[in-house]
Amino acid sequence: MTRPVTAGVDGSDESLAALAWAAREAVRRDLALRVVHAWRHEEHAVIAGDRDEQERWAREAAEEAVRGVTGRHTGLEVSVEVTEGVPADTLVAAARDAELLVLGSRGHGQVVGFLIGSVGQQVIAEATRPVVLVRAGDRPTAEVAGHEIVVGQEGAPEDSAAVLEFAFTTAAARGASVRAVRAWTLPPVYSYNPAAMKLLDDAGGPEPYERQALAEALRPWRERFPGVHVIEHVEMGSAGQVLLSLARGTQLLVVGRRARRTAVGARIGSVAHGVLHHAECPVAVVPAA
Repeated sequence: MTRPVTAGVDGSDESLAALAWAAREAVRRDLALRVVHAWRHEEHAVIAGDRDEQERWAREAAEEAVRGVTGRHTGLEVSVEVTEGVPADTLVAAARDAELLVLGSRGHGQVVGFLIGSVGQQVIAEATRPVVLVRAGDRPTAEVAGHEIVVGQEGAPEDSAAVLEFAFTTAAARGASVRAVRAWTLPPVYSYNPAAMKLLDDAGGPEPYERQALAEALRPWRERFPGVHVIEHVEMGSAGQVLLSLARGTQLLVVGRRARRTAVGARIGSVAHGVLHHAECPVAVVPAA
């Protein structure tokens, strides 16, 4: 089944930037674009009082946004869905059938507020497909600067397969290079054990061990995407800080996530949470396979 690139829109500058980004990505990947506008009836909304009027406003806002996209990409196949319901649930459901879901990083207002932080975080934590967040002011020219996609790799090769596949697929569609980043820190003394010490000794120390681990994780993706230039980057430090230091001026920052359930709902990991709040470039969050 061919999946579309799906964009969530709400009339804000952030969501319009996300829609423009999604349209460009759909063209690159030769996929259809699906536009989803989730809205909720607000009894005391200032701009529209009754349900019919609010639905009409939501539909007109979505259609106006789409007209701007179709004008720039005349051959792009576009569908529009305007749905009344819980915004986060609607977006999570839309992501299931998407190649990727693209959202603005912040929303505003009573009728158009479905991308306010907590909802956006819920979608990222629960979506089963990659979610890309785009800030207002994002421009096509930014996709050329640096001509690089930065991706974080951690753990064993199977742990990062999904995030690396997304990064390499995106780079291949753009003709960009991939900077694969593995950050490491010295473990606390109490966590050392003979087996771990032997692995480090066999590799020649912590940093050579990390370099070997990164190379092993990248090997199948180098073979699958021979035309993608790869930069292997190993650095000591916290993963979030290392990634953010490399993300400035890059086209896209790609991180993985393993959502954990708590009493108050799903929460994303600290690395994804940190880069989402501080990265200036678009950020893709890829769920573990």
